[in-house]
Amino acid sequence: MSGRQGVILFGHGARDPAWAGPMQRMRERMRALAPELEVTLAFLELMSPSLAEAAEALIAGGCQRLVILPVFLAQGGHLKRDLPALLAELAARHPQVEFKLEQAVGEAEPVVAAIADYACACARTPSR
Repeated sequence: MSGRQGVILFGHGARDPAWAGPMQRMRERMRALAPELEVTLAFLELMSPSLAEAAEALIAGGCQRLVILPVFLAQGGHLKRDLPALLAELAARHPQVEFKLEQAVGEAEPVVAAIADYACACARTPSR
C-alpha cells in the first residue's frame, strides 16, 4: 500500500493535562527523527483527541496506513478488549486504510531494558 503513513501514540488519558507531557515529547522526537511520518496523539478517555478523531484527521490528510502504538506499560484489559473494538470500527469505516496495531511499548524489549537500566542507575545514585 502506498501513500502517507501516520503513527498514533495511543494513551489512556488523565484529568491532568500535564500527564500527556511524556507522550508529547515522544511525538516531537519522532517528528524530528522521521519527518516523513505524520505523528499524533490519541487517548482512550479523559483527554482529546480520541482514537477515532485522531485517525479521521490523519486519513483526511491523506494517510493510507496508520500504525497505532499503545503507550501503556503492559497489555491490560483496555488493550485486549477496548482498543481492538475501536480499531474494528475504524477499519469498517475505512476499508482502504491499513491499520497496524503494535504491542504496548512497555512490553518491547528495548523499553524493558531502558527501564531496567534507569532503575539500576537510580539505585546506584547516592541520596541527597
